[in-house]
Amino acid sequence: MVQLIRRPTNAFRPFELVLTLVLCGFPQGSVLGQILFPLYPADLVLLIQRHDLCPHLYADDTEIYGSCDPSATNNLREKLCSCVDDVSSWMSSNCLQLNTVKTEALWCATRRRRYDIPRKPTRVGTDFVQSARLVRDLGMYLNSEASMNASVSRAVSSCFNVLRQIRSIRRSVTRPVLQSLVVSLVLSRLDYGNAALAGLPTRELSRIQSVQNAGARLIFFGKQVRSRFIATT
Repeated sequence: MVQLIRRPTNAFRPFELVLTLVLCGFPQGSVLGQILFPLYPADLVLLIQRHDLCPHLYADDTEIYGSCDPSATNNLREKLCSCVDDVSSWMSSNCLQLNTVKTEALWCATRRRRYDIPRKPTRVGTDFVQSARLVRDLGMYLNSEASMNASVSRAVSSCFNVLRQIRSIRRSVTRPVLQSLVVSLVLSRLDYGNAALAGLPTRELSRIQSVQNAGARLIFFGKQVRSRFIATT
């Protein structure tokens, strides 16, 4: 495989193209990347499982999680730090680098047990990461109570923001165009990850239902319509 590299030369020729021979790898954007990259970190899964922890890999994101009794949080933190050290060593030996800047730590507990959550930061390599109260995982937000309140709030707020923008142009477009805008820009945000919304309390589902009702009223210019939100699994 041949790769083109741009390098600076002088003021008159700011860049020069250089052909280099690459003995391994594949071009960026190649369909082979979706097949070959999951095989590259396959050993990482077994490494994490040897520490009695559970891995979850998606593309280049790696998640490590475990559970314990409230009285054994210190043991779980030590086990997690030891696992991260082995992961960092594995990455160094495979020409990768652990990005501690983007590393987040989240302790989840019920509302009655949240005072048992450790306040000390978690060691990640040579750095210390303070426990977060809210993290984003593949577009979904999860808080320290392991509830979907934050994710629902952000989704509803984002949808109503888009609806306000569409409302400003609704008299300038036809109804089919208006319906396409609502479906593609609003309802698609509710459909993303809706399997995680199954079993939510009625209060949270009613907030999502209000977005659908507002979208339907926007399409039919305020007429009474019936719609229902169903979380699929």
